[in-house]
Amino acid sequence: MQLIKDFLKEDEGMGVVEIVLIIVVLVALVVIFKDQITALVQNVWNSINKDAKSIYG
Repeated sequence: MQLIKDFLKEDEGMGVVEIVLIIVVLVALVVIFKDQITALVQNVWNSINKDAKSIYG
């Protein structure tokens, strides 16, 4: 019983758990909005290429 109480009081690993949860949420958001992110990146890339072509000829 004392081992369980000590484990619950110990908070050294909480930082790692929080970071892992943040990463999981970010990955889930990327998976959910994959199509929208891809379209946005393609639009930005096409705009950059178009503007670069107008500058360099």
